[in-house]
Amino acid sequence: MQKGLLTPRQLRGQSWHRLYPDVYVHRSQSVTHAVRARVAASVLLPGAVVSGRSAAVLWGVDLARAEDTVEVTMPPGSHPVRIRGLRVRRAALAADLVRRRDGVRVTSAEATAVRLAGCLPLDDAVVAVDQLIATGAVDLEQIRELAAAVRGAGSARARAVSALADGRAESPQETRLRLLIGRSAVPPPVAQYRVIHRGLEIARVDFAWPAKKIALEYDGLWHAEPGQFAKDRGRLNRLREAGWAVVFVTAADLYAPRMLIARIVAALGV
Repeated sequence: MQKGLLTPRQLRGQSWHRLYPDVYVHRSQSVTHAVRARVAASVLLPGAVVSGRSAAVLWGVDLARAEDTVEVTMPPGSHPVRIRGLRVRRAALAADLVRRRDGVRVTSAEATAVRLAGCLPLDDAVVAVDQLIATGAVDLEQIRELAAAVRGAGSARARAVSALADGRAESPQETRLRLLIGRSAVPPPVAQYRVIHRGLEIARVDFAWPAKKIALEYDGLWHAEPGQFAKDRGRLNRLREAGWAVVFVTAADLYAPRMLIARIVAALGV
């Protein structure tokens, strides 16, 4: 970095975005949360460790918008820092819980998961843990082992969240659907079930009650992608030919949980 190359007037123009006090980026650079996190840990506070939701973004989980406050962690006793758009935590981080990613130091995937498990609302926390596992950067046992070892504020909640996570969901809404079913009187389904018919796998469904031949599918936006409709219809026909019934769930259904559970109960006949 060099100073004095641009005047204050130039920086106030349309060619530059202000990220933090005295820190600007050219408009050709997309301003994402990841960019703001990297700048915070490399320019504003060199040596800081990106943590919390911001660390999740660097691990590939979209938990923060571009304008959301960036979280970094500094060692206990470090000089207090107040910068708008930046939250500075002070905590001791073991060396094995820090990685280097995208050019900056970041909490490891398991440490990020445990941090989020201890501070986010319950369902949001389980979603975050499941999504971190889905990146392939960490597995559920690593998260549970770390959650069992940590102490202090949020540690009990982190253990409860890691117990609820299963790491199988392919979308946040699948996790929310699984949690909703788990709080009901509906028998627990099998997640990501492979349906075998005449010795061949004909489909993998989000949730299944194999004994009843009932499948539950979350119908997300990806189903509207080009060519997906025909694939879905062929898959549904194969399931029906094998004697399976499919209950579809949309985002709107999650806002009417009693009606959704009633539909599932009716399909199961329980």
